[in-house]
Amino acid sequence: MNKLSRLLLAPALFALAVPAIAAPHASSSEAQGLLDRAVVELTKEGPAKAFAEFSDPKAGFAQKDLYVFVFNTKGVYEATGANPALIGTSAIDMTDAEGKLLVQAIIASVKDQPQGRVDYVWLNRADNRVEHKVSLVRRVGDHIVGVGYYKG
Repeated sequence: MNKLSRLLLAPALFALAVPAIAAPHASSSEAQGLLDRAVVELTKEGPAKAFAEFSDPKAGFAQKDLYVFVFNTKGVYEATGANPALIGTSAIDMTDAEGKLLVQAIIASVKDQPQGRVDYVWLNRADNRVEHKVSLVRRVGDHIVGVGYYKG
């Protein structure tokens, strides 16, 4: 291969390698914005329509690595953009990568106030790394709506 071919090929190979690098995480403000939109949708449209939209990846409630989830006050999934097969299942004893009772912490964070924040450690499926994550949550009646974002 001549020198000119190598010079032209190197940037092309680099361009192919760049998508393999993990996509940047959504920001805390993007997570807050998605949570705000989800709360408005739930309030305006009611649970049946809103939960269907939150669980449909094409409905606009999943952005970058963000998605909406909803638990009832007993820790049962009512909606999730991550894995709709979880809807109707109890997550009350679900733990993070360090053993923290995550859903119990989410429920406790909004027990005496309308919104909360829970820090935890979670497997990022995009790159299979355990990372620090924050879920911003808001209580709307008997529903706890949340959006989590990776820190860093």
